[in-house]
Amino acid sequence: MLTCTQAREKLLDSNPRFQRIAVAGASGYVGAQLVDHLVAHGSIVHSLARSPRPSQPGVLGFQADVQDPASLRTALHRADTAVYLVHAMAEDGDFAEKEARGAGNFARACAEAGVRRIVYLGALGVESDDLSPHLASRHRTGDALRSAGIPVVELRASIILGAGSLPFRILASLVDRLPVMVCPRWVETACQPIGIDDVLEYLVEAATRSWGGGGIYEIGGAQATTYGDLMREYARQRGLRRLMIPVPVLTPRLSSLWLRLVTPATAQVGRHLVEGLRNATVVRDRRALAEFAVRPADFPEAMARAISGAGR
Repeated sequence: MLTCTQAREKLLDSNPRFQRIAVAGASGYVGAQLVDHLVAHGSIVHSLARSPRPSQPGVLGFQADVQDPASLRTALHRADTAVYLVHAMAEDGDFAEKEARGAGNFARACAEAGVRRIVYLGALGVESDDLSPHLASRHRTGDALRSAGIPVVELRASIILGAGSLPFRILASLVDRLPVMVCPRWVETACQPIGIDDVLEYLVEAATRSWGGGGIYEIGGAQATTYGDLMREYARQRGLRRLMIPVPVLTPRLSSLWLRLVTPATAQVGRHLVEGLRNATVVRDRRALAEFAVRPADFPEAMARAISGAGR
């Protein structure tokens, strides 16, 4: 009887023409869907997670942790491309330091394994705008991934609209539960949300097509808006009458305590996300539209798909 490792090697040897793509963070909201999309595209996927999914046709499950470099070696063996979808916001301690260390470990492991490209889903935001710790850490993670000299395609996104997206769940919970909302100033900060389907298209294209090198690409939906307008659009599509009262004295930190009372999100992750809402997250560099085939939907369409569950 073949061991698990031998079975994996046999699958790879029997399909030499297929591209092999490692997905770190494969158990997360974006990662789990990306694995399925890559398999449908015809790739063999190395699914990396602390609690891996079972191996199945086209998917090889690996138990791996970016904080444990030794666990990455087998998982990245023979991978052509690696996709990085890991964050540490839910963990105790200095999450930014953990994110940078994990990304550095991953980059070095990729270099040792001969991975030719890393694709990373990061976050929009301009460094000069006094970025929140969450957004600053997302940029620092991209720098750490580039530290080993492998070309990195970094896709920087704003709010992702999908039924399982944490920012969408926070928004939906707020609007569903509060007929009258006392809204802090950050609800009018500019953002450029993007639907989960469009994010997945960008990731698949970045991971599977031929590239001459890496680069940072800003991705977003067809138009910019505000978090407040997203809440109003959600209420409109759900047929809810909601009164939003602006109160500029509320800070993002105090707002996160308010979120704890009304959302299913963990307070810790929710606080980091809310702190990031003080920064505008809009597309300023439109090269992604010129270099990718993706044509993102506008936010009302992405919202409708998230509400229906079609944009999972």
